[in-house]
Amino acid sequence: MPEGFGWAVKYVSLGPFACDQSPRLLAVSPATGFMTFDSSGPLSGVGSTTYAMSPGVTISSISDYAILGCGSVGYAVAEELVEQGKDVLIVDRDESRVESLRDQDLDARRADIREPEAAELVADRDVVLILASDVDSNKQAVEHIREHNGDQFLVARASDPVSGDELADLGADIVINPSSVIAESALRALESGELEYNAGKLATVFEGTGSRLAIVTQDSPDPDSIASAAAMQAIADHLGIEADIVYRGDVGHQENRAFVNLLGIDLVQWDEIEEHSVYDTVALVDHSTAGEIDLSVDVVIDHHELETEVETEFVDIRPNMSSTSTIMTKYIQEFDMNVSEEVATALLYGIRAETLDFKRDTTPADLTAAAYLYPFANHDTLEQVESPSMSPETLDVLAEAIANRDVQGSHLVSNAGLVRDREALTQAASHLLNLEGVTTTAVFGIADETIFLAGRSKDIRINIGKVLADAYGEMGETAGHSTQASAEIPLGIFTGIEISDDTRDTLLELTEEAVKRTLFDAMGVDGSEGTNGS
Repeated sequence: MPEGFGWAVKYVSLGPFACDQSPRLLAVSPATGFMTFDSSGPLSGVGSTTYAMSPGVTISSISDYAILGCGSVGYAVAEELVEQGKDVLIVDRDESRVESLRDQDLDARRADIREPEAAELVADRDVVLILASDVDSNKQAVEHIREHNGDQFLVARASDPVSGDELADLGADIVINPSSVIAESALRALESGELEYNAGKLATVFEGTGSRLAIVTQDSPDPDSIASAAAMQAIADHLGIEADIVYRGDVGHQENRAFVNLLGIDLVQWDEIEEHSVYDTVALVDHSTAGEIDLSVDVVIDHHELETEVETEFVDIRPNMSSTSTIMTKYIQEFDMNVSEEVATALLYGIRAETLDFKRDTTPADLTAAAYLYPFANHDTLEQVESPSMSPETLDVLAEAIANRDVQGSHLVSNAGLVRDREALTQAASHLLNLEGVTTTAVFGIADETIFLAGRSKDIRINIGKVLADAYGEMGETAGHSTQASAEIPLGIFTGIEISDDTRDTLLELTEEAVKRTLFDAMGVDGSEGTNGS
């Protein structure tokens, strides 16, 4: 192997394939050494697989290649390498094929790759790609090359995982098995076709709007919901449809308020709309936790399954994606729109917020969507959104929640007392999730004769939305999913004591005991011997 080589991939399973569906070397990055292959023939341009080379050497510093076995695969790779200005020697036992290659001004020589003579012909080449369709021939070629010169970098074609392991054992540095490339290409083609179909159907629904479109977010919307709604509004505008982003509850979290204000996203409070019937088309976006509205629904797009069934003309729910912003980015691309800086920034922040900056449940689709949005986003604005000032009320709630924390194992429950800004409970629950050893948090407080509770979890074994529903679903309102949830419970339900100034302190004490006991029971832990996590 040439000095300085350090390849990161030993074996890559790609599987057997027909000659007209062979992988094609798409590109080699001079900066990173990434080699990207794609399928030629019927599936050309659909899917790709990338192999990485370590920083010891980049592909641009390699000039000498040899290809043993020049069927459709070998020819496609040779053609790409020659186009990049590389010196390529082709070895094949078919005399007519060799003559045809020479007629195209390619350096081709006749030899049987199963014989030691082929190894001698390519002895001065840095990289040898053994790409014949006959795997036994490829095995013999690997053996002879390794016996003749142990330093060359070898890429060999297999037909299945077993032959792939055998080639790797014989000394191949990378083994390709192209069937999975074809399978992935087919799936990508299917996904692309489905998206094209869905985009057309969504456009049809929107274009049927007679007066105005209502884009309804989840209650007290988070960044993913707001960003997805902004993207949908941009699509409606692209189609010439007037639309409003409508929400219920509050936009209370400091980051969410900064997000809306800095990006100039106009939101309309549902209760402030005088005449709801002005909206003849209604779309729910990232809406799985929203309350009911008094209009028929036409469109639903979400990355969570809906809590209740909704009869609607168009539904696109993808639980395999981590954010609705990712889904809406795909629609932006499918409609071939010029994405604005504001929408790109919103969607990128929505993805980052929902995946905890790509540290939670992140999928390849989230990463590719973020990569698409990144050049269009305003990163100064993102920094401002992510670092908003904390209000004195939020600081007080956080301090109270820290002081009153009760930790059982990896579960933390805390009473923040009387609160004015219930959104501060959400921030406290998120902050306390950073405590060492804690994977699930719930912070509750009292306001307007109601107990408000915010829950957060990074424990894959716990669905915090289900935990709160089990604990309080019959006595109050709950909403949420596996990682975040909320509950609202009438204050007097635990005690039966009439609420007054004289009974308030007693209620606070009894409520704390009852809320903690009920919640720890729902989590499946014994809350009788709690600690503060110190």
